[in-house]
Amino acid sequence: MKASTEKYFEAVGRRKCSVARVRIWPTTGTKSSVVVNEKDIKEYWNTADSRQKVMDLVNRTELKDKIKVSIKVNGGGMSSQVDAAVLGIARALTKLDAEMRKPLKKEGHLSRDPRVKERRKFGLKKARKAPQWSKR
Repeated sequence: MKASTEKYFEAVGRRKCSVARVRIWPTTGTKSSVVVNEKDIKEYWNTADSRQKVMDLVNRTELKDKIKVSIKVNGGGMSSQVDAAVLGIARALTKLDAEMRKPLKKEGHLSRDPRVKERRKFGLKKARKAPQWSKR
């Protein structure tokens, strides 16, 4: 999507190393569109589960045919990018319509998942895996 002069609602979603910048435009069209990194959602996320997570959130609202969504996502893997996009969309929807906050909060879409990969410690093979112990 090209930058336009229309008013949009922007929010940021994060998960692990992924960051998603989401913009939502209210439209008068008949069909909503979701664009990820200037590609159609079907081109960017190949798996149906990934697309379904994002589209469920968009379709669950009463604004499903009245919004246009643009997502710029980078960092992390595909799964964490999807989770970051969902959080960003939920935050942008609350800016668009404040009454949506309560149902989105109840479904858990407005809370950031804080789990990240633990760092590796010296003397260990991984974060917690130690070398095999030898008695002699």
